[in-house]
Amino acid sequence: MIRRAAALLSCCIAAVGLANDRPPNLVLIVADDLGYADVGFNGCEDIPTPHIDRIADEGARFGAGYVTAAVCAPSRAGFITGRHQDRFGCSINPTVDPSQLNGIPADERNIAELLAPAGYTSMAVGKWHLGTHPSEAPRVRGFDEFYGFLTGGHVYFPEQLDLNDLSEVRRKWGWYRTKLLHNGERVGTDQYLTDELSKRAAEFIEREAGRGPFFLYLAYNAPHTPLQALEQDLARFDHISDPDRRTYAAMVGAMDRGIGWVLDAIEQRGIDDDTLVVFLSDNGGASNNASRNDPLRGHKGSAFEGGLRVPFAMRWPRVIPEGLDYPHPVSSLDIAATFVAAAGDMAQAAVRETHPLDGVDLMPHLNDPGLPPPHAALFWRWHGRDSWAARDATGKLIVGRRGAQTYAIEQDVSESEDLDGTVQGEAIMNRIQALYRRWVEPMIAPIHQPLGSWRPGARDRND
Repeated sequence: MIRRAAALLSCCIAAVGLANDRPPNLVLIVADDLGYADVGFNGCEDIPTPHIDRIADEGARFGAGYVTAAVCAPSRAGFITGRHQDRFGCSINPTVDPSQLNGIPADERNIAELLAPAGYTSMAVGKWHLGTHPSEAPRVRGFDEFYGFLTGGHVYFPEQLDLNDLSEVRRKWGWYRTKLLHNGERVGTDQYLTDELSKRAAEFIEREAGRGPFFLYLAYNAPHTPLQALEQDLARFDHISDPDRRTYAAMVGAMDRGIGWVLDAIEQRGIDDDTLVVFLSDNGGASNNASRNDPLRGHKGSAFEGGLRVPFAMRWPRVIPEGLDYPHPVSSLDIAATFVAAAGDMAQAAVRETHPLDGVDLMPHLNDPGLPPPHAALFWRWHGRDSWAARDATGKLIVGRRGAQTYAIEQDVSESEDLDGTVQGEAIMNRIQALYRRWVEPMIAPIHQPLGSWRPGARDRND
């Protein structure tokens, strides 16, 4: 009864915040390899992020916000579908071989595909990393417009974009140098990549505002390597002595500037109260880009919190309480569930026609602090390493080749004291192992060849 009342309260609040009873516009902004400690709302002091912080300050901050994988493509496959990627085998960073299927299977629907029946116009901007085969391109998979690149990384300086497409790649990582795609056509640019992506995103909002509900998926590749920044941005961070950290800070600063352009476009078009904005990183800060995950242990790829817990915030004026610091663990899977619930009956019907979502609509939880936490437990797997991790409300278990590690995660967020062998550790292990055994049963192995399996320049296998 309490849950139902909270849901009704949320719906009433949402209705007040919407103009003409239309579903809200939906904006998902994703950073790439951003450190947990590298935004102001998580305590960063050397990199100002006022525009990113605005999302948290005027909405909700999730201090225990998690992604479903500690590397890029699996994490993205999870949050873009709202289903754990291990259900459909998108569990590793896949090959970029354009002759192979290496994205989300056709019978899984992403957010854009779920929103289309509700009348949404959708655009993907930036990093796709969800398939390079023509049948997996964004415009085939529900998006009305795409501007960006298909692979998992890219250079930032326009003069280095000197390859027309993947057929011209001759060495590993050469795909970072392909020209950008706009609706299937290769295009040139004279702008720093982060600024270019931000500009395109803001233009989409300016064009679509007032026409009908829209979904913008803005997936930056910043601050993923290579470490490349504009001189004017580097000059802002002379106080940082480490050159890599300074460049990283300049890259984060450029991304924050662009997010400001996006938020300004929303405000200037008078659609603030009708727009739900989510910001997060696809995984924790990487070990090679000078990011920081303090006070968390570990980094991108790791089973420790530094690989999985990310900067995460959500803003919807007059619907989400301002300045809310939500304490319970949430998952990136909750984004799709929250978007679909906000979009209304047609989007929810689209879910019923396919597969149930694994995430939870967060709006009732944000409007009623008395509700139970949205998740009893969260789970992760590392393929090829024979390891997994899970956490519940108070404990975390990591199982791998070195055995088991247990942590009282609520009190020990830095995972500094392994409780394995103690009474408390045994209780955590027994409790979480039972949960994991039930969760893992329907999951499948990776269906794609791994990153690095493609030999650039080799003859197309379909020739």
